[in-house]
Amino acid sequence: MLFIDDILKRRSVAIVGLAKNAGKTEVLNYVLRNVGDRARWVAVTSIGVDGEATDRVTRTPKPEITIPQGVIFVTSEVHFRARRLVAEVLDVGQTRATALGRQVTARALSTGQVMLSGPSDTASLARLIDCLTDGYDVGTVLVDGALSRLSHGSPVVTEAMILVTGAAVSASIPKLVRETKYVYDRTQLPELEDVALRERLSAETEREVSGDGWIYIGGAVGEQMLGALKPDTELIIRDFTRIFAAPDVYYSYLARGGQIRVLRRSEVLAVCVNPTSPEGYRLDSALLREQLHEALLVPIYDVRECNSEML
Repeated sequence: MLFIDDILKRRSVAIVGLAKNAGKTEVLNYVLRNVGDRARWVAVTSIGVDGEATDRVTRTPKPEITIPQGVIFVTSEVHFRARRLVAEVLDVGQTRATALGRQVTARALSTGQVMLSGPSDTASLARLIDCLTDGYDVGTVLVDGALSRLSHGSPVVTEAMILVTGAAVSASIPKLVRETKYVYDRTQLPELEDVALRERLSAETEREVSGDGWIYIGGAVGEQMLGALKPDTELIIRDFTRIFAAPDVYYSYLARGGQIRVLRRSEVLAVCVNPTSPEGYRLDSALLREQLHEALLVPIYDVRECNSEML
């Protein structure tokens, strides 16, 4: 299965939803369900809390996270105690404690449901991925996102990502495609080619650093900054998650001749779609996948349908 094989070739993969109820859990469950006899080399966690049976805002039912036998999972003590599966505890407290208790690393000895509540910040998440791959012979760590956060998709944290979009983003297919393309386009920003400069800037934190014809912004880049930058000044940022600007401002800057480069480029393995919204309306899945494929030129999947890849 090409989709699953591509995922399991990566050390860590983030599942990034572009809106609340976009379908991240459906995608995560699909991946976990299809890892088969490779389950022992897979681990899963979340940035924040995910996997509850009912949405806390809309009060609508949500798919719970199902962990197959053999998979390692990381969650809080509170949610570990509430699990509905048999598990072997491997470690308690590899990362700092949260309001929900210490982080529990465990291996599922039976298939069942559990809420995931991993580290809430990207630095702790990156350390946890290192612990899992170095300490437990894990080949791939799957990271489920919370709400519509993009931070865990940063190449500093995870090696690759799956974007999840759908009717929860917009009831209009053209608008949905535009909004998804905006996120995808940012992930494709070219990497800084000057290796020495890239290594130097990687050591910087949130400082601004400038040179001949370029400026490096270590923190967030907003609309005001993009509007003020001269097109002949190359903007360098850490990665795509640092841009906080409306699509028209972003594309206007590029249209004026502006250039943006990143220290590390992101890899999007695929885009998964959920044509059904929490409000109950449904988009045409085939049409949605076709238009997204034309706009993005990456594999598009509806994991609820068989053979749904658009080549």
